[in-house]
Order: sequence, then C-alpha cells, then structure tokens
Amino acid sequence: MVPGMYEGSRNPKLQIRLALAIIYLVWGSAYLATKVMVTDEPPLLAGGLRFTLAGLLLGAFAWWRGGPPRCSRLELRHIGIVALLAIVVSNGCNVLAMQHVQSNMAAMLNSTPALWIAWFGTFGRHGSPLSGPARIGLLVGLAGVVLVLAPAGDLHTTALRWQLLILVGCVGWSLGTIYYRHAKAVNDPLMFTALQMLTGGAALLLLAAASGEPFVLQWTPRAIAAFLWLTLMSSCVAYSAYAFLALHTRPVIVGSFGFVNPAVAALFGWLLLGETLSWTQAAGMLVILAGMALVTGYWRPLPPLHPGSR
Repeated sequence: MVPGMYEGSRNPKLQIRLALAIIYLVWGSAYLATKVMVTDEPPLLAGGLRFTLAGLLLGAFAWWRGGPPRCSRLELRHIGIVALLAIVVSNGCNVLAMQHVQSNMAAMLNSTPALWIAWFGTFGRHGSPLSGPARIGLLVGLAGVVLVLAPAGDLHTTALRWQLLILVGCVGWSLGTIYYRHAKAVNDPLMFTALQMLTGGAALLLLAAASGEPFVLQWTPRAIAAFLWLTLMSSCVAYSAYAFLALHTRPVIVGSFGFVNPAVAALFGWLLLGETLSWTQAAGMLVILAGMALVTGYWRPLPPLHPGSR
C-alpha cells in the first residue's frame, strides 16, 4: 500500500525512515480518530466496518503482490484465533472504552503490550526466562500503569472500569502476538493480516448485532474523516509500513512506535480535542516508558546487525 516500499531501492535507509514516520504519525493519530469515530457512531458497528473494508483492501494488495491466500484448515484456525484476540478482544474493548476515556489515556495504556508480551513469553514450551533488567523493567512498567490509573492518587474513579477494559484489550493483543509468533502461518504477514482483519471485522459486526447496537451510522463529516483515516491510513498504509520494517530492520527499532505513539497521541488530543493529563498520569507514562526500555533492551547495548538478519 506504500508505493515502492516493497520494490528494490537504492536508498533503503530512506525507506526505513519513511516507514517509521508513517507508523509514528498515523498510529499516533489513530487514537484521536478512534475517539471521534466512537463518539459519533456505534462503536462495534463502526469498528467492524472499518476492519472488514481494510481487510478487503489489504487482501487485494497482498494478492496482487504475492498471489492468492492459502487457507488450509490449520491456517484458518490460526487466522481465527489471532482475529479473536487482536481484533475482537483488543479493538472491541478499546472502542467500547474510548466512549468514556480520553484518547491520550487510551494511548498510554496501549503502550503496555511490550510489558505483557515479555511476561507472557516466559510461559509454555516456547517460553524463555526474562533477564534481570527485563524483570526489573516489568515491575517498573506495572508501577507506571498504577500511576496512570490513579490520577491524584485516587483509584476509586468512575472511569477506572473503562481504563481496565482497555488493559483487557492490551492483554488480548499481547496474547494474539505471542500466538502468531509460534503459529508458523503459511501466508505472508500482509495476507495474514488482511485475513485477520476481515475475520475480526465480521466478528465485530456480529457482536454489534447481538448487543443491540443500532445498525445506523450518522456519517457526520468528522466521523467520515475519522473512519477513512482509520481504514485507509491506519489499517492499510501503516500496516504495510510495519510489515516492511519487520522484514528489513531490527525488532527493537520496529517496536519503537510504543515509545513515540503515546506522545503523538497526547499532542493531537491536546491540540484538537482539548484533552489534558494530570501530573500523576504524565509521570506514570514516563515510568511505563522506562519499564519498556528495560524490557525491550533500549537501555542495553545492542548486538551488531549480522548480514541477513532481520
């Protein structure tokens, strides 16, 4: 979906910088767009339509690039499980909660999957133990979450249950990531993502119908803009850039959006929606980022990039 990004280039460093800029700006602004969309439209219906349409568009692009999808029974199971966790649970919880939670708060809480993924990655037959700095980082990050959830030191707020619902969505995304890492999917990342979006979007539409959401969209001008931004830019263009980075640079660089996006989201929320953060919440965000840096290795010397490594 990004012209030239999957073709040969004389300047791969420029492509990497372009892909990072897309992820930082597009995914950072996605929280603002989601807040606008769920304020004006039924959240599950709008989310379901967004992912269904994005799955069709991204799937057509992936088909053009690499051929038709491969849909064995095992592959369909992988797609269904990842769609359930990473779309239905993750996005479903987020769109419901963001009717009541500021976009910058949602962005801060959605920076925590790096912590959950590191923790969940220690379990099961594929699990690996955390290093000493990573264990410290996990504890530091969880302390930051408590600060974010406790403005002015008070945990008994009416918004707490919605903030916790966002954390449930983060856990769903993290479990989906862990599962996908070990699933040995046969489709390439773009096609798998498209099928995951298509499946998850259809499931969200069924949930919208089952929950009694009105199947009517208001289509206000700002809701249309937010829907198109999320569908075309966030789901198609940014995912294409993310897949490119996953193949052409180090995981620690790919994961850097977790540090940048909350700041971008906070800036857009402040400029366009008049959102604010308490000092306690801002401090909590810094503590979470410090924990993420320890967990992901940003504060440890990085090994050299060997030829052929990704």
